[in-house]
Amino acid sequence: MTTQAQAKPLDERIQKRIDAALYAGGLPSAQKTRNFLNGTWLGEPLHVVLKDVPIGAWTMAMFFDACDSIDGSRQFAFAADVSIGIGLLGAAGAAATGLVDWSDVDPPARRMGLLHGVLNVGATALFATSLALRRNRARKSGRILAALGYAVMTYSAHLGGKMVYKHRVGVDRTDGLALPENFTAVLSASELADDQPTRVMHREVPILLVRHRGRLCAMVETCSHFSGPLSEGRLVDGSIECPYHASRFSLEDGRVINGPAVHRQPCLETRIRDGKIEVRKPPLNPTHREEPRAA
Repeated sequence: MTTQAQAKPLDERIQKRIDAALYAGGLPSAQKTRNFLNGTWLGEPLHVVLKDVPIGAWTMAMFFDACDSIDGSRQFAFAADVSIGIGLLGAAGAAATGLVDWSDVDPPARRMGLLHGVLNVGATALFATSLALRRNRARKSGRILAALGYAVMTYSAHLGGKMVYKHRVGVDRTDGLALPENFTAVLSASELADDQPTRVMHREVPILLVRHRGRLCAMVETCSHFSGPLSEGRLVDGSIECPYHASRFSLEDGRVINGPAVHRQPCLETRIRDGKIEVRKPPLNPTHREEPRAA
């Protein structure tokens, strides 16, 4: 008899198991590990940085293999072997960071991401076997496996590109939103309750308003990670926590306190005039401020 759990797609079942392991019941140490692997400290996905290591190293290995097959120089053979080794080390880091990123991906990119990861594991295995063959003086067979591994890696990289450019995985979901250049009324001040995240709209762009500890704060309401509605999140020690993946952003300046988000949340300047809450995008020159924020 098929259970409800078994009826779920394979990629979803794998993702839930990974999530359970990564979040570890909310332990602070688990969150710190996720912040590091996500790249919260870097301000960009760490996977994007590390994945270039195996791609670059294995590309050079192909070049040195070609030179070795033509020239037969031991120097080219040694350079190819070292390049494969560097690529294997880089692949380990890229796999760890990619796995953490994938644990938050939603369909349809989730299944593509799983295939992307499986192909990368296959490419890594081919290169590792290639290196072992080279050390056992079977260089010709090693070069063949390396070429196969490079072909697999290239297609996997193509899928990775589709995840970013088509499904927007890892990009800043707030980028390009049209925020008001001048102070614009968005809500009556009397309608905003203390410590109550509130969503308002400005030309189809959702904005989050929070009056917290006597201070009026505003930021883009769409989470930069995966477009979660921050107005449905909860306040935690001067920050707002996204209801989707528990990313936390400072109400003061939008910086990421906890991942998986890596991109800062855009904040807006606020003021109250004639009983209305007004917001605007911070000016490029911060020395020219019309009015300080007011609660």
